[in-house]
Amino acid sequence: MEYKLFVDSDVVIDFFTDREPHANPASELFELNEQGTVKLYLSAVSINNIYYIVRRFLGQKKTLEVIETLTEMTEIVGTTKKEIIQALKNNFTDYEDSIQYSCALTIKDIDAIITRNIKDYRNSSIAVMTPLNFLKMKDKNES
Repeated sequence: MEYKLFVDSDVVIDFFTDREPHANPASELFELNEQGTVKLYLSAVSINNIYYIVRRFLGQKKTLEVIETLTEMTEIVGTTKKEIIQALKNNFTDYEDSIQYSCALTIKDIDAIITRNIKDYRNSSIAVMTPLNFLKMKDKNES
């Protein structure tokens, strides 16, 4: 079974900057993506945030390589006027997370939103998990 996962930018940043203690679960998600067990989705808005933060860790040139790699490894969903307007109606306290959620809603048969900030998605109709919780759930379902 291939899981469709919308990944919040914090998880991507953990992966590319090797932020501990979160890097290993994030790395496992990307490895599962490469193996075809999961399909990772990002919003176009996340790319800007990822670039901005990763650049402080890795510098301009390496960060551009990271972004290029990221576009090859993931599916990127657009952020259109529709998602922006939907985000105003989602009843989220953080508007950026509301936009992320609106983008995730556009993915047909999505299984979960993966983030370290579960509380930010408390009004989500989509399952929300940390990378570690997803990995545990996946292992349990497969045993």
